[in-house]
Formats: sequence, C-alpha cells, structure tokens
Amino acid sequence: MITMYEKLVAVNDDWVTRGLDNQINDSQSRFDGGVADPDSGIPFATHTGTLAVMAIWGCALVNADSRYYHDEKLLASLDRAAAFIVRQQHADGTISPGWTNMHSPPDTAFAVVGLAQLYELLDMHDWAALEPVCRNIRRFLEQAVPAMLTGGCHTPNHRWVLTAALGFLYTITGNEALIARAEAWLAEGLDCTEDGEWTERSNGIYNGVSDVMLYHTAELLGHPELLEPVRRNLRMMAYLIHPDGEVVTDYSGRQDFGHKYDMSGYLFVSCLMAEYDKDPLFAALAKLGAESSTHPGAIPNNALLGLLLHPELRSSTVEAGHLPESYKVVINGHFDRKHYLGRMDAAGHGGKIYHSRLHPEFGAPVARQREGQTSLTVMAETNSIFALRHGKAQLLGVQVSSSFEPGFIKMNELEQLENGYKLTGSESKGYYGPIAADRLPGSAAEQVSPWYLLPHQLREVTHLQQHQVQVELTETVEGWRLRVRCDKPDVLLTQISFIFGKDGEFSGGDRAPAETGTEFWKEGTVSFKAGEDWMELDGGAHEHRMKSIRGAAYPADCRTLVVNVLTPYDRTFDIRLSPSNGSGRNGQ
Repeated sequence: MITMYEKLVAVNDDWVTRGLDNQINDSQSRFDGGVADPDSGIPFATHTGTLAVMAIWGCALVNADSRYYHDEKLLASLDRAAAFIVRQQHADGTISPGWTNMHSPPDTAFAVVGLAQLYELLDMHDWAALEPVCRNIRRFLEQAVPAMLTGGCHTPNHRWVLTAALGFLYTITGNEALIARAEAWLAEGLDCTEDGEWTERSNGIYNGVSDVMLYHTAELLGHPELLEPVRRNLRMMAYLIHPDGEVVTDYSGRQDFGHKYDMSGYLFVSCLMAEYDKDPLFAALAKLGAESSTHPGAIPNNALLGLLLHPELRSSTVEAGHLPESYKVVINGHFDRKHYLGRMDAAGHGGKIYHSRLHPEFGAPVARQREGQTSLTVMAETNSIFALRHGKAQLLGVQVSSSFEPGFIKMNELEQLENGYKLTGSESKGYYGPIAADRLPGSAAEQVSPWYLLPHQLREVTHLQQHQVQVELTETVEGWRLRVRCDKPDVLLTQISFIFGKDGEFSGGDRAPAETGTEFWKEGTVSFKAGEDWMELDGGAHEHRMKSIRGAAYPADCRTLVVNVLTPYDRTFDIRLSPSNGSGRNGQ
C-alpha cells in the first residue's frame, strides 16, 4: 500500500510541469521568471502563487525519490523564479499580492514562513548549483525583517502568521528585536474557545492556518503552551467532516464559506501533533488529509516540504486511530458568549474596526450529527439555519429572510433538545429623534449642514420594534421536521428558502420559476434526487409574490426553493430521507 510520503511525492511531481507551463519566459518583462496566476494571468510573489510553485520545484530537485531530482532545466526555472520574487519585493520589505493588499506585512509573513522552510531544505542539500537560488531566497528573507518588526495585520489569524515569521527570521538572523515583536503579538492572548473554535470559524482555511503557525511559533520561540489551542482545534475538526471527507464550511466567517474544502490543509500540522503527542486521533486526521491531497498546497503549509525537513514524520510509529462517524455533539454549547459580548462596550472601539471585522459571532454554538451517509449541521449566527447531507442528495442550507431588517435572519441562540434543536433569532430596529440644540455642532447653523457632520450617536431612539423568529428541528423516524414561526401581528414579507446542490433534480409539488436558480414552492410534496439518494419535503406556501427579499441573495449555481409567507406564521416542513443510507437516529 502506498505510504503518505509516497503519495505526497507523486502529487508534487504531478504539479511540477504545470508550474513550468505557466512560468513567464520573457527577459524584457517585469514578470520574467514568475509563475502566472491561473485566474488573472499575472504572476505574484505570494505564498499561493509563485512561491507555492517554488516549493514544489525545490522539493522535487532535492528529493532522490522524485523523478525531477537534480533536473538542471528545473533548477534554471527555480533560479529565475527566485530572482523574480526579489525584484517584486518592495523597498520596505513587503510584497503586494495585486488582487488584494498593497505593501502587506501579513502576506509577506506568509511568504517568509514558507521561504524560510524552503531555504532550510535547499541550503542543507549538498549541491553547489543551488547556491544562487539560496542567495536570493535569503536576500528576500533578510529584506523582510523591517516589515516584520513594524508591520501590522488585518485579521485575527494574521497575528499568528506574523509570530511564526518572526520566529523563523530570528532563527536565520539572530536579531533579538524579532522575539520582542513576536511576544508583543502573543501578549494579546489567544482567540480560541474551550471546544477549539478560532475567531473566524473558518474550517476550510484559517483554522488550519492558525494551527500550523502556532505550532511553528511554539517550537521556534519556546512556548509549548501555545500547542494547547492547536490540540483543541484538531479535536474539534474530527466532528466537522462530512462522510465523503469534505469539511463543513456552512458557517465560516471567511471566504471558504459554502465552498468545498478537504482536510489536506490540516495534513502537516496533524503529522506534527501526532508525533509530538503520540496521538492516534491526530494521526487519523493526517491520514485523511493525505488521502484527500491532490495539490501540494501553499508554501507555508506544504506537507511534503514539512516531511522532507522532518524525516521522523515519514517513519512515525503512531498508528492512525478511527475518526468518529456516528455522533451527536454541540460545539461551544457551554461557551459563555453573552459574558464576552457584554464587555464589548468597555473595549472602547464603539463597535468599529477598520479593514477587518469584529466577528461577534465568535463562539456561537454549532450542532453536528452524523450517522452513515447522513450528515447534519445546525448553526447559530450565520445566514443559514441548518444543512443536511444524505449521500449525494445535499440540502446545503435553510434560510429565513424578512423585510424587517431586511435580509437573512441570524439565529442568536441554539438550544439542544431531547430529540432535536431549538433556535431563536431576535432583531430590533428603531427610529431616531432630533439632536438636542445644546449638543449640535457649529455646522448645523451654517448655510449648509451636512448629514455626516451631525453627532448621530446622540439621537434618542423612538418606536423601537422587535422581531423574533423561532425554529424547532426535530428528528423523526423518516428524517427531520422543521417548524418555523413568528407571532408578529404586523404584515412582514418573509421567505423561507431551501438551497440544494446543483447535482440533482426536483420533481413534484406546485412549483413556478422565480429568479435565476430559484423556484417558488407553492404547495405539495417536492422530491430532490441525486443519484440513488433523495429527500422528500412537504410544506410549501405562496402568500405573496416577491421573488426575493431585499438584502437576501441566493447562489446562482445552486437550486433553491423559496416559500413565501406573511407574519404571523407557523409553518411545518417534513423532510423524509431515502432509506438506503440509513437515516435513523444518531448515536451519542
């Protein structure tokens, strides 16, 4: 049977020529030597761009198990790529990805973490032909020091990327100021709940980023206590995997929201933690990550690069355990989120943060159930109430939107019941009176009084309105029963939407076209079938004719049923599942 290491070598070799095919070969171009981004056609010196390809090439060149070992043509391409990234580096030591951040310390930190590992791998290999490449990589790293000593971040995970970069640069340069800067970031404390949830709730991308970066920080700066949140997050992730190996991204606070990701992003850190703790669960996560791997990954988290630098991981004696397949858990069920939210005013930022988000949904509860090929996620503080996968039949989300706010209603609370879940979403919206005369600015008496110069925070709230939606999800013998209700007597346009995957077909029920990718579900029983798997739903309604609620957009690449109701309402939907994959009650 092929080993994890052999799989990674094969995957890496497969991507060598793809990088070569996209390298710019034009000595007159400022992009010469760079590897073109497949979307824009422009090469960038980023951790997911040219640097990622450099790691692929470097691993192949120094690994005797690769068919590209000491390939001189590949070496020439790596040499030109190394020269390209130095030319792309700004005088202040930063890089600019081009599609997002300019002169970006965090993007530079991602680059540093990856290049430092590649530099170590190439520098210790006894092949004089690599010296020009190593010189350029070291030059890039040394020139990045000022940016790492002074640079800031946008998002929570960027802090741990910066601490890892600072640790690697300290190892290379011995500059003590780098340690002091890393300690300043670490002094802010760690943003991880007891159940292992990071601020951004990004199971597809940034959980794994925080994990591997804190591992490097712990190792390089001598802080083993930083591994504890890494352990918690990896243990949490064991319950956030669908039966087909796909990661749950239905409630992410970042760009992986609703997109497909696997566990390959956790491969390297799972290997490291499995060896460090001798933990079979972490070894099982690493095994799943390797099985899912089809690309070497971005340079900071390239698993083959990591295994070449840590040969002990290739011969680990830790046997993989079994990942949970039958369970019912609530993540963050005991996290006192209200306690932390209640202290937000005292923080003094007034609820504003620039070029980022405060992520008040941090620590919101998420329920997960799995049994056989059926996988359920129930979520608070996101646009979707729950998602249900039954084999190939996938109900990707159920949402409630109304004209009150307007837009999707987020459930603020999640309570586990004996045989299901109860969610409550509350919103408030008021009006604002005149500002007292003695508190008006001087501009109010001028010929022109701009609205934006008025102290709106001083207005008195009037006619404050409340809107509350309650949802009960109950497990049945055949599947699930969903009850959605709101007792507000005033007329509010409301829409309950059922978003299905594109790989399936509807049949039955009284349906009519709405917007692109959506259909009104007026009444009757609707079936959704994908392959041999199906879901059958009862409960449609059509009490108004709005195709969508303002502020609530549906994905065009999915198949969505919309149910139109008016307040007050009390609607029940029965969801029956095909019996072939086992839809009975889940084990504890």
